[in-house]
Amino acid sequence: MKKAEEKIGLFPLTGIIIGAILGAGIFNLMKQMALTASAGVTILGWLIAGIGMGSLALCMVYLNEKRPDLNAGIFSYAQEGFGDYLGFNSVWGYWISVIIGNVAFGTLLFSALAYFFPVFGNGQNIPSIIGASIVLWVLHEMIISGLDKATIMNALVMLTKLIPIVIFIVCIICGFNKHIFFHDFWGTMASNSSNGSSILTQLKGTVLATIWVFIGVEGAVVFSGRAKKRSDVGKATILGFGAVALIYAAVTVLSFGIMTQSQLRNLPNPAMAYVLEAVIGKPGAVIVNIGVIITIFGAWMANTLLAEEVAYQAGLRKLFPRIFTHENKSGMPVTSTFITNIIVQILLLSFLITDQAYTLLSNLSSAVILLPYTLVALFELKVCFYEHEKVYSKNLVVGVIATVYMIWLIYAQGMMYLILTVLALLPGTIMYVYICKHYKRTIFNKYEWVVLGIFVVLFVYGLINFNTIVKL
Repeated sequence: MKKAEEKIGLFPLTGIIIGAILGAGIFNLMKQMALTASAGVTILGWLIAGIGMGSLALCMVYLNEKRPDLNAGIFSYAQEGFGDYLGFNSVWGYWISVIIGNVAFGTLLFSALAYFFPVFGNGQNIPSIIGASIVLWVLHEMIISGLDKATIMNALVMLTKLIPIVIFIVCIICGFNKHIFFHDFWGTMASNSSNGSSILTQLKGTVLATIWVFIGVEGAVVFSGRAKKRSDVGKATILGFGAVALIYAAVTVLSFGIMTQSQLRNLPNPAMAYVLEAVIGKPGAVIVNIGVIITIFGAWMANTLLAEEVAYQAGLRKLFPRIFTHENKSGMPVTSTFITNIIVQILLLSFLITDQAYTLLSNLSSAVILLPYTLVALFELKVCFYEHEKVYSKNLVVGVIATVYMIWLIYAQGMMYLILTVLALLPGTIMYVYICKHYKRTIFNKYEWVVLGIFVVLFVYGLINFNTIVKL
């Protein structure tokens, strides 16, 4: 007899969000920021990113309250608002993005372990792939053993990985030098050199660097159908986003008070280790590398939970094959989890073929996430319209800001990311056609034929110019 469905509370929901968002990127983020911007522009960049992504988070909170019947995560908003085909592309894109991200976690984990065990090299050799495969299936067993066990473990890992980050923040506050921080605060002196950039150019680069650090903010919404209380979903989304936004901003901005922009941009990876080493010596590098290992493990677990759940919910909503809805005695979607992880396992083997696989997969993971996010913002506007929200109502303003921000990001990313998105999305149409035939429903309506046509044109263009595109 199948175990009764487990429900998760506010703390585990918040843990999923923080665990998914707070990945290995934080340990190198100060270097990424310094590559494009000065301290002052970095602060502006975080304000813009915080407003844009914060608006998206509030859209999810609003939709969670207004449409409690939509328990299938962010893709259910796309399906409800814009039809089955865009709903499918939303969940397919999200699922693919998280899976590819998990492949990156596998190699990054063993690249960090190489600091203590050099046999793992750059995280893309045979020992690393073997180690990553072992970790992958250990996580698999932990997750399918029960949602309560998996979320509690994720929350504990989340708290553990915050320790080195808190140590870092406290240390750089103590070692903060205002003279270093305010030196060329707006980058105007650098802009006079051949390597410099205008404030607007710096700002664009900074905002683009913050796009992917907030992926995972939808974690509570994905698990809304399993939440103990519906109100916990909104609370967890706000708490998780707020906590991570403050951590990211503190880590990057305060680092400019330890080293100059030029010094930060030239640091080896992980940059945080060398910033902390400048304050407390060699132990700083050890603390940060331990933090990298714990953080990657936690992010890998949180993202696996998101991937298996979103595929399971897609099966329930008849956007994925029915096999994804099979559960074990613990009430966990065991088939969805297995399929997700077997794809990760196959992609891990791709690192034996080429050293460029990591770069390409990372670009794909980054590219395809914007479609689901944009459709959430657009659906929030649609709901506001049908709810007859006033022009200056908070919900409508938030929806407009989130929509404009997402569309701007798609534009700012450029043609390469647009083409990579289509290259990842269009093959999924084969599965979509199969599902439609299986459930005997119309495959495409008129406007969906138009969407498909655009996808096909961009897909063909991408194949023809693939080598050029991936080098842009």
